[in-house]
Amino acid sequence: MKGTDIRIREVVITPVAFPDPPILNSAGVHQPWALRAIVELRCGDGLIGLGETYGDAPHLELLRSAGATLAGLDPFDTNGLWRRVCEALGGTDSPDRHGLTGGSSPQKTALRVFSPFEVACLDLQGHLIGRPVADLLGGAVRDRVPFSAYVFYKWDAHPPADGPASLVGALPPVDDPYPEAIDPAGIVAQAHRLIDQYGFGSIKLKGGVFPPDEEIAAIRALREAFPGLPLRLDPNAAWSVETSLRVAEETDGLLEYLEDPTPGIPGMAVVAAQAPMPLATNMCVVSPDDIAPGFTQGAVGVVLADHHYWGGLRRSAELAAICRTWGVGVSMHSNSHLGISLAAMTQLGAALPELTYAADTHTPWQCGVDVLERPLPITGGAVALPDGPGLGVSLDRDALARMHENFVRCAIRERDDTSYRRIFEPGYTKRRPRW
Repeated sequence: MKGTDIRIREVVITPVAFPDPPILNSAGVHQPWALRAIVELRCGDGLIGLGETYGDAPHLELLRSAGATLAGLDPFDTNGLWRRVCEALGGTDSPDRHGLTGGSSPQKTALRVFSPFEVACLDLQGHLIGRPVADLLGGAVRDRVPFSAYVFYKWDAHPPADGPASLVGALPPVDDPYPEAIDPAGIVAQAHRLIDQYGFGSIKLKGGVFPPDEEIAAIRALREAFPGLPLRLDPNAAWSVETSLRVAEETDGLLEYLEDPTPGIPGMAVVAAQAPMPLATNMCVVSPDDIAPGFTQGAVGVVLADHHYWGGLRRSAELAAICRTWGVGVSMHSNSHLGISLAAMTQLGAALPELTYAADTHTPWQCGVDVLERPLPITGGAVALPDGPGLGVSLDRDALARMHENFVRCAIRERDDTSYRRIFEPGYTKRRPRW
């Protein structure tokens, strides 16, 4: 490191778009193109730190405002990074439209903006000292991080649509290899495909799409097809407290955990007090302010940490330590993402003794698209900790350019699952709870 100019000289933020299948959730249906932003912190001697985050237009504006203040920052000074981000945002609150990661606040907005810069700083730190990011988080306690099969109700393909380009995209949708799954047989077939290809050792069903009895039937079909695998169900707060209690009773003995069955900490606490399985969340305990009420009220037994909105990797490790103190389990939440995020999740998961459940990932739903020179493979249901310093990955510049061109041409600038679904079902509304 001697003689190296380690201070940040340039911040480059590149929005990208990649094809997204028509997968369903309680908010609506995914649009044909998913948005992400790739962050590069460039220092002297060609050193570059990488981060990845959301690519929606309001978030991009905040990233650029914060990034403009980072020149001259020492990448080891992440406290200074936090101060600069907070000063640049000035208390802005920028909620996400689809609401699948819970409520928003100025604090959560700042943590979302800080996260990719923090990950990129840790990547730089690792390169500078020749160690993986996991070592900067306390050292690896495992060399393979387990992930869960993530199964979705989905349409066979994106239907032809005459809606605005901001919702449907100006590029034609790309075919995906996953057929329709709108009933238990389709869900089981999809799970077989994912497990055969990736070797996953647990299964999570994204629910909140059909009436609860239909989703209970899907869980029962999965249990029959995969008698030895842990199962999870996540309706994204689509059920009332009463419905949640009924589903919990009917799935007793079937589920490893039930995730966010009903909205809010008070409702979750009522369900948790009577449910026979743990309740998990990435919607009601979503920022530091939620920890005390969520844990003291006994609302959750598992927190799905997500470094993208918990403020990066070190703060996610702090969250895991708090969970350990309270006897709360830890997993990791996923949204549509690319390989830099998967690498960051793998480094974090490798360093967390508290990781008690396999993490979520959308990687199979990228259908092979990535910005990395060598995407991290999922084999035996896990991702091996990469060799090499930092995150252990590097950008494929040609792929980055193609995916940025996708962003420029696709015309989608903000995720909106509800409005997109309304194009095909004009009466559709997002309601939580719905049942």
